[in-house]
Amino acid sequence: MIQKLFNSFAHRFVSRWAILAKDIILLTASLILAYFLRFNFSLSEDQVDSMWLHVFETGILAVVAFLIYKPYEGIIRHTSIEDVLRLARSLGLLAAMLVFINIIDRSFGDELYFSMPYSILIIYVFVGSFALLFSRMVIKLMFNAFAHNGAPRNNILIYGAGHAGLTTANAIASDKNGNLRVSGFLDSNPLFQGKTILGVPVYSPDSVDEDLINRLNVKDVIFCIQKVEPEEKRRLIEDLISRAPLLVKDIPPVSRWVNGELSLKQINKVRIEDLLQRDSINLDSRHLIDELHDKVILVSGAAGSIGSELSRQLCHFFPARLVLFDQAESGLFDLQQELSTSYPSMRSKIDYVVGDVSNNSTVERIFTSCRPHMVYHAAAYKHVPLMENNPFEAVRVNVFGTRVMADAASRFRVQKFVMISTDKAVNPSNVMGATKRVAEIYIQSLNLKKGNKTAFITTRFGNVLGSNGSVIPLFEKQIAAGGPVTVTHPDIIRYFMTIPEACQLVFEAGVMGMGGEIFLFDMGNPVKINDLALQMIRLSGLKPDKDIRIEYCGLRPGEKLYEELLNDGENNLPTHHKKITIAQVRHYPPSEVDAMFLDLNDSFLTFDRVEVVAQLKRIVPEFKSNNSEYQALDKAAV
Repeated sequence: MIQKLFNSFAHRFVSRWAILAKDIILLTASLILAYFLRFNFSLSEDQVDSMWLHVFETGILAVVAFLIYKPYEGIIRHTSIEDVLRLARSLGLLAAMLVFINIIDRSFGDELYFSMPYSILIIYVFVGSFALLFSRMVIKLMFNAFAHNGAPRNNILIYGAGHAGLTTANAIASDKNGNLRVSGFLDSNPLFQGKTILGVPVYSPDSVDEDLINRLNVKDVIFCIQKVEPEEKRRLIEDLISRAPLLVKDIPPVSRWVNGELSLKQINKVRIEDLLQRDSINLDSRHLIDELHDKVILVSGAAGSIGSELSRQLCHFFPARLVLFDQAESGLFDLQQELSTSYPSMRSKIDYVVGDVSNNSTVERIFTSCRPHMVYHAAAYKHVPLMENNPFEAVRVNVFGTRVMADAASRFRVQKFVMISTDKAVNPSNVMGATKRVAEIYIQSLNLKKGNKTAFITTRFGNVLGSNGSVIPLFEKQIAAGGPVTVTHPDIIRYFMTIPEACQLVFEAGVMGMGGEIFLFDMGNPVKINDLALQMIRLSGLKPDKDIRIEYCGLRPGEKLYEELLNDGENNLPTHHKKITIAQVRHYPPSEVDAMFLDLNDSFLTFDRVEVVAQLKRIVPEFKSNNSEYQALDKAAV
């Protein structure tokens, strides 16, 4: 009965005037009780008259005090420290006014009209304070106890017993439709450990093991520490999930809370991308605005992972026109829907063009119609095993497509052309990396071409977290399916950075580049893919080898154990940005590059893929195939 009553009123809030009336009634009852306590429940007729006078007097003064500090505006079931402080201020003001009246009244002589005996005043303030606080706590506790939908609750732990942790616990307790119950806090502060907060115990993170989580019957933990560096956060979470199988969730920063309050819908599962992130990059956006604002900007490969993020970030700089070019019709459509919703002011300034970068007439038509100031060339085939089996397409798009785009940029006197390259172009072991290295060579040579007015710039970085077809989405699907998780080799390592981080550095490199540079990005420390798989399994609340197996399937065609950012013999130079350096590479004269491309085109027309790869190896001598059918070409060359 009580449960149904609270459930029926749980979505409603009592009028603040009703709360004010309730408080005044409680204060009135407190004053009457104070009189009875002071005179041992035996009041004379004069004392009764005096009591009713003071009831009228304190009632008016209480209304005044409460209207000033407004303690009745808070929602009682969500009573917080701030609500208690407002109530204390109101009662303090009421007591001060009564004392002031006593002083004034007594100053006019012995006959007292409005002054209240100090003994009664003291009892009144204490009883009234207790009554108001107790009534709020009773209502809050009753709502917490009864105003729930009756569904079974899942026990959870909260990591961090500070303000954010307490706020999260209160939000969970107040959610009538929720299915969570806080069974404990984890905190490294020894002053908290062994004590209880909000009625639940506080444990040391070091004490977490399978016995504890089985005893508490918990599967999830919510990480609620706000002021912590990414590296420290990663260490804490990795240490926790190595001790016991727990699904780790996270709350957003306080700045993203809804109207200053945490919404349980904002609590999400911690992703491996969150743990691999480094300290955020702080760029001076003023020179980026000067470079990009009110310009016509063309992005090729706009529907891809990097291209789409470039497009999103470019909308913040309000270009005069943004031309998004890709052959992937569905991906471009999805991007159109997203940008139209997220950036309504840019709708009339964005053109979505479907076409192939290797098609001369298509590219010519685009450049003729839009006359871009800046080009970000992100169009490329990137999947190593697929390109190993399809070298013609790799050459057509990655090499010839880049040449078509770059030649058009030079012909139309584009100010800057920024190409997105990859660390796989360094000492390439596969067709994809070799084609990207050839593309680097070509656009670098254009800077030396007579009559060229365009600054051609290359940016080179490693894997981006969460990009289409990358290892992380693959592992997520395999874990969701119950495994196994497939890793090519137990010792394989890769560099990672986030997509937004990579795009910010692309913009920065594009601004600082004068032409001919290959910019390298600081990729941090390499990540062992086997460790990545283990962490992703643990982050899902599962145990490696028990719940999810890891299988080693061997290196794929063209794949190597580690990636590099510099070729043998290359050096790098610093720039004004600590995360960007410039690779000192050999610059090929345009005449030599033109001869290379003639030979490559002749090989392309033979329809012999072995011949095409052989020509790539002639252009890029450091291209040594790994775990591939083309290794025979390297042996033949030796």
